[in-house]
Amino acid sequence: MYLHLGQNTAVLSRDIVGIFDMDTSTVAKNTREYLKKAEQKGQVVTVSYELPKSFVVLSEKTKKDNRVYITQISTVTLHKRSDFPITQY
Repeated sequence: MYLHLGQNTAVLSRDIVGIFDMDTSTVAKNTREYLKKAEQKGQVVTVSYELPKSFVVLSEKTKKDNRVYITQISTVTLHKRSDFPITQY
């Protein structure tokens, strides 16, 4: 199954590690450092240049590569589109 991230971008659901809210998750220093390192490695894909609301982390098993997709779609909407149970910590 595919998950549509907006702007003609879809990813395989089986590759998704997590869907994170941009406002709440980037408060943590570790998350900001992770995003910065992913950007430096060229692993970040910006889906839209509108105000980002969430980011999706993928581990692409076929490429043995991690990707981070930054999207303007909220985590709630992405969860509704997916077949994943919602887990909050």
